[in-house]
Amino acid sequence: MTAEAVSKETSGEIDPFAVTLQRHGLELKRGQTTTLQVNVGRLCNQACKHCHLSAGPARSEVMSRETAKEVVAFARRASFEVVDITGGAPELNTNLADMIEWFSDFAPRIIVRSNLTSLADRRHEFLIDVFKRRGVVIVASLAALHPSQVDAQRGKGVFDKSLSVLKKLNAIGYGSPGSGLELSLVSNPPGAFLPQAQDPAEKKFRYDLQRKWGIVFNNFYAFANVPLGRFRQWLIESGNLEAHIQKLASNFNPCTVEGLMCKSLLSVSWDGYVYDCDFNQVNDIPAGNLKTHVSELNMRPPAGTPIAVSDHCYACTAGSGFT
Repeated sequence: MTAEAVSKETSGEIDPFAVTLQRHGLELKRGQTTTLQVNVGRLCNQACKHCHLSAGPARSEVMSRETAKEVVAFARRASFEVVDITGGAPELNTNLADMIEWFSDFAPRIIVRSNLTSLADRRHEFLIDVFKRRGVVIVASLAALHPSQVDAQRGKGVFDKSLSVLKKLNAIGYGSPGSGLELSLVSNPPGAFLPQAQDPAEKKFRYDLQRKWGIVFNNFYAFANVPLGRFRQWLIESGNLEAHIQKLASNFNPCTVEGLMCKSLLSVSWDGYVYDCDFNQVNDIPAGNLKTHVSELNMRPPAGTPIAVSDHCYACTAGSGFT
């Protein structure tokens, strides 16, 4: 779906995101691009209701070994400071361990975004040792502190499996101050709502997780659900699409624009093409509006390069933002 199509579908009384930027005297352009985010596929062991990629067990889009090598070669050529590996569930890509080893040769910081339950599978739990050995930063999804809420959003038994993996990570040092093993948690609302204010939500997560289960972590992020993929389909079916996007748009915060992740991040899809963010991948809005493969690139996008926008950008700029 093109940016124009998305804007027409969600217009009504809602200004296109580009118009809102102009009204506030803002432009969305790149600063220094320091992070390469690599989406290694849409295959996932879960089928979360809020997923912007519609990832799940039946998806066949998985980054091949050849493409993985091309992505690593580009990251080396362009000297990215951070490599951020996401999915789907990255652990389900059989090349993940090798990619981490390859990236470790030159990238100072490697992040893996995990749904936690994929690491509960015996076929993938060896990755925990790989993460530890290479000092991989783990950004883990934990939607809520109530089992029923998490299981309703992510699937039966997800809450208990998630806690089990968090305990394993804590046991080897993840989340403990001074260990050098960083563990961050991400929470998403259970439906068509804005996320909780981050500071009080973080305090509650820290208190409850440690008091009830002895679990600790380093950082916490409360993110809005982006109206794309499976979540968008649910919004349409439940009659909530217009109201939800209106809510996001009416909570536009111009102060968030300077810190948006797209200003310092370049996103690579499972098939090796580059986008300004993982969300633009879904709508096939390529970086620079020109579909370019990593094998064709030798350097990072220069500062000042315009960033492609669409109405889903309201989710990243509502309230405290999405960084």
